[in-house]
Amino acid sequence: MPPRNWLPLFLAATLLTGCQTVDAGSPGATTKPATKPAPKPSGNASALLTKLTVVTKTGTMAGYSREKFPHWDSTGKNCDTRDSVLERDGTKVKTSGCNVVAGTWKSFYDGALLNSPTKVDIDHTVPLANAWRSGANKWTTAQREAFANDLDRPQLLAVSATSNRSKGDQDPSTWKPPAKDAWCAYAEDWITVKSYYKLTVTQKEKDALTDMLETCG
Repeated sequence: MPPRNWLPLFLAATLLTGCQTVDAGSPGATTKPATKPAPKPSGNASALLTKLTVVTKTGTMAGYSREKFPHWDSTGKNCDTRDSVLERDGTKVKTSGCNVVAGTWKSFYDGALLNSPTKVDIDHTVPLANAWRSGANKWTTAQREAFANDLDRPQLLAVSATSNRSKGDQDPSTWKPPAKDAWCAYAEDWITVKSYYKLTVTQKEKDALTDMLETCG
């Protein structure tokens, strides 16, 4: 998996020729190629963190289901969002048509080496249930679908099943990547996503993110 410091707020070069994805920022917008994110401005995460809305308690899970965040979307030919992330984050990736059939992946959260796409989970940096509790319950289904398939922000990662399932729907106040050298990028990514989608944070969550940003050096 490539270094995590290239994950972005903006679009970069086209990654998958002929593969299309929905623009996560605007439900119903025209499709565009899946892309690698551009580098993030230095110190941007800290500035964005100060602007996030802090709530005294998280919202409820009333009405939540994963089906309200439709995924994985088609991204052209026979591939979908999962294939796009696997191709983006892997090395020596082999495809059959647009479907990823082989490759090697280094799990961002714990450093585990994965030698088959069947061993890779695609994780949502900000979990769907956490997003629901922090504002996504008020979105349309189209907006939630865009969020769940967002290839333009650092919202989707190829990781080990063990780390993904350990994380569940927890925020950084109760779960952090086992690999401490991932904390800086993880905090930046979490803040980037929550800022773009105008999702709320709790004070404990904000404090944890502040502590994690201190590992950025």
